[in-house]
Amino acid sequence: MNDKRHIRKEAVALSYEPNLAEAPKVVAKGKGKIAENILEKARANDVPIQEDPSLVEILGQLNLNESIPDELYKAVSEVFAYIYQLDREHGLKKRL
Repeated sequence: MNDKRHIRKEAVALSYEPNLAEAPKVVAKGKGKIAENILEKARANDVPIQEDPSLVEILGQLNLNESIPDELYKAVSEVFAYIYQLDREHGLKKRL
């Protein structure tokens, strides 16, 4: 018998527009098929994906269009820094 538990996929999408908001906000979230659709759309639009189950669990408790709380600034800023680094590297590869 297979003892592996089926882990249901969960996804949270954040948006940050510094000129319009003080903090990133949740723009999409879901589990199962909805999470798969969020990830599909991200891939189709070359949006970087960062996997962090602990952070997703916490962010998943927020409402849509809700800004992240102060306590999550550090964790989310690390994710955004990682994404910006990927964007820079990707841009350099395109120019070469």
